[in-house]
Order: sequence, then structure tokens, then C-alpha cells
Amino acid sequence: MRTKPGRSMLDKLVILIERAGIDQIDFKDQFTAIKIHFGEPGNLSYIRANYAAKLVQFLLTKQAKPFLTDSNTLYKGCRTNAIDHIKAAFENGFNPIAVPCPVIIGDGLKAIDYREIPINLPYCKTAKIGSAIADADIIISMTHFKGHEQTGFGGTLKNIGMGCGSRQGKLDMHSSSKPIIDAEICTGCGQCVKHCASQAVHLNNKKAEIDYEKCVGCGQCVAVCQFEAAQPVWDNSTDILNRKIAEYAFAVLKDKPNFHINFIMDVSPNCDCWGCNDAAIVPNIGIAASFDPVALDKASVDMVNDSAANINTALDVKKYEDSQNMDKFKTLHPNTNWEEGLKHAETIGLGSMEYELIKV
Repeated sequence: MRTKPGRSMLDKLVILIERAGIDQIDFKDQFTAIKIHFGEPGNLSYIRANYAAKLVQFLLTKQAKPFLTDSNTLYKGCRTNAIDHIKAAFENGFNPIAVPCPVIIGDGLKAIDYREIPINLPYCKTAKIGSAIADADIIISMTHFKGHEQTGFGGTLKNIGMGCGSRQGKLDMHSSSKPIIDAEICTGCGQCVKHCASQAVHLNNKKAEIDYEKCVGCGQCVAVCQFEAAQPVWDNSTDILNRKIAEYAFAVLKDKPNFHINFIMDVSPNCDCWGCNDAAIVPNIGIAASFDPVALDKASVDMVNDSAANINTALDVKKYEDSQNMDKFKTLHPNTNWEEGLKHAETIGLGSMEYELIKV
């Protein structure tokens, strides 16, 4: 993170990706998806738009056709549909004035535009990937590396796997069950009935009910309900969730040139999907890049775990004598098991946990 005149962090990003071999990819006239998390409004730990702009400018010199992208969220928030999602992106600096390329929401206006990609892996026979991402020729990920309350940490695999899934894909990863209606909360407004493409929701005594014979589990009712009466069933273990995320990442990258960048800075304890961010748990470490998303995530988690912890954070380091030898993500989220995702990713051929760390 040290800089000097003529060698700013933006300059160092370009030096890094060139040294990591990004020029091995032929970008000319290729639709290049830059998968990034735009940050939930109110959160300030997401990647700065300046970095995205620098990457886009570099890609334009290679005659690529780049666009920034993310898919809509499953949960309620400011990014559940393309209109609100783009508005949030623009507010956080990812707009045409700052970043010279379009913002395209991967799974469309209402989060139902996706391609079903066959992968025939142990947990997912197919993966439902946002159409704009599935149709891209090249995938580049820019990931804010941080903690995550369901997967231990959020790195490249999480950014690609969960982040590129359509709403139904996200529901498939999180749950083996279809949504439910909490009748006590339901107001009978009928929005879920109106927006259900499968005509699986109806009103009964002014309360929504789901016909599970017709329900396809797309999660659209969850997205449109303004009262949180339509709810997902979070019944997948964190181990299964991590493995499914790895399989979705496999689907996104399948048969496509890809390159990945982790920003190991402002390492917050939780996801950028929250409308706020807690204090960083370690000092800023730097930026890492690789063609191998598994090695990149493993190196990133090792660097965080090898770093001394900051004081006055969610880690509460006063309780620990040696914070440099602490598994910080398991300490923060003891019910998660981040290794499972990396192990499974390695097993299915997505990459290797073995790596050589080259400092630039």
C-alpha cells in the first residue's frame, strides 16, 4: 500500500495486472464482463470506482468491449431490481462520468433473465447465471476481500459464484426449499400474486398462499414483498452453501478466458451487502491478482490471517494473545467453514490451493 509520485495505487494496479499476465488474453472486440460489487448504499468499504476506471481504461487500450456488472440480490435492499441497482451503482461512483463503460445488471430488470448452464457437478447439475454475464466472452473479477457471515469470508469465488447467479440461482445456493409466506406479516397487497410468473401465488382470506405444485422457487415473491412476508428458507448448511458457490463459479468461468483481482483493504468483518460497514479487522494489505481464483482466495485469506489484528474491532483482540496466528474469519463467524469452498473448488478443477506469492 506504499506509494510515491508516479507510482500511485492506481499505477500499481496496472503494474500488478501486467506482471500477473493479463496481456495473455486477447481482448480485441470481446465483450468483457467486469464482475464487481457496487456496494449497498450506506456501506463505504466496497472497492473505489477509481480502480474500476483504471481497469476499464486499460482494457480499452486493448480494444475490449468492457462493462461493469453484478446480479440483483435475493434479499431486500437497494439492489433487488435493475433500476434501483443501477441507481445505487451510480451513487457509489460507478457511473459513466467516473468509469468510461456501461453498467449492465447481469440478470435483467426483474432478476429473471438468466442462462441455465449445464455443469453436472455433485450439488448443481445446472447453474442459473445472469444472461449478460453468461453471454460475455471474457470474465474479469474485481473483489473486495472481507469477512462474510455465511461463508466465513467473501472473496473471488463468492463474488463470481453467488454474485453472478440470478435470483433463482441465489435461492438454489442458499436453500433446498422454496419460499414461504409468513401469514401474520402478510397484508394481502397482492404484489406477489401480480409478479409470479408461474401463477403459483394466490390470495386466500386476504393472505398470500403458495401453490408448491406450480412454484419453481424463483424467489420473485421474496423480492417484490415490501413487508418481508415472503421469505426464503435458509436450510442449506454453510458447507453446502460454500460448495454450491464453487460450482456456480465453475459455471461462470467455464470455457472462458478469465482473470481475477482481490483488493485486500478495508477488510470489514461482514459483506458489502450491509447498509453499513464495521471497522476493518486488519491493516490494509494490498492488491493481489491471478488467473487462478482458488489460489488467489487462499493466498488472500492466508495474508489476512498472518496479519496482526486491528484493535477496537469486531475481533475484540484483547481476548487473544497472538492475533497473527488466529483464523480471523472463523473467530468472527464460528459457525462457518471457509475451507470447504476452496477444497471443493479444487476438487472440481476450478483451481489449486497451492500458490507462490510474488510481490511486485
